[in-house]
Amino acid sequence: MDQLTCKNFDEFKAYQGKQLPLGKWLTVTQEMINAFADATKDYQWVHVDLDRIKKESPFKKPIAHGFLSVSLLSKMLMDLIDIESLAMGVNYGLNKVRFPNPVIVNSRLRLHSSIKDIEAYTEKGLKITWDCSVEIDGSEKPACVAEFVSLMFEE
Repeated sequence: MDQLTCKNFDEFKAYQGKQLPLGKWLTVTQEMINAFADATKDYQWVHVDLDRIKKESPFKKPIAHGFLSVSLLSKMLMDLIDIESLAMGVNYGLNKVRFPNPVIVNSRLRLHSSIKDIEAYTEKGLKITWDCSVEIDGSEKPACVAEFVSLMFEE
């Protein structure tokens, strides 16, 4: 995986409308699923009840929360981009999100993304809209498709 490296926001803005490097693979483990369930208090049996899953789930294995997939977008994007002048980044929101395919435990995920739009946000900030698709290794359908919006601020 290549990482996009920019000295500052002016350099970064040149990537608007362009595809970013392909993300590196990340494995979704049962430990991650359990930790997400603990953090969100969402203990739906299809995620955490291994005995019931084996008996009743059509997948026969645990599946990750859809929101776990979308919550990984921040990490996956920041793994792809290094802006040397960046002081801080925060999540701003989501315009569109879909979960076309479940993520079965121990699936490998990677990000396909592009920068849809970059707008000025305050004196030293940018609002970035990212087109994101989270690929599941070996699957035709992605785990998550989202239009993700973040704010970034320069030093």
